[in-house]
Amino acid sequence: MNKKNKHWSRYFLNKYFIVGLLFLVWMTFFDQNSYYLHKEIDEDIEKLTDEKTYFEKEIEKEEKQLNQLKKDPEQYERLAREKYLMKKENEDIFVIIKKDSTDYE
Repeated sequence: MNKKNKHWSRYFLNKYFIVGLLFLVWMTFFDQNSYYLHKEIDEDIEKLTDEKTYFEKEIEKEEKQLNQLKKDPEQYERLAREKYLMKKENEDIFVIIKKDSTDYE
């Protein structure tokens, strides 16, 4: 062996280097606190925070609608007719569903 190969092999075959390398491989791939596990957890956290903001906006919208219903009793009837298709006695409701002009059945 020449001097350059002997110089590099001395560092790579050192027991501290080998133990350090094994430690890094273990911590990166196999440990319960591995890099990949943390990456998955971070993605889950990001997804859940997005869902949280969506539901906070939905709650805010529903609270506004509830406040409108409390202030104006006529809103009850409008909501019942539009959203739940309720009707008064002696009244018929026709629901019209529009189809695309390309849809032939």
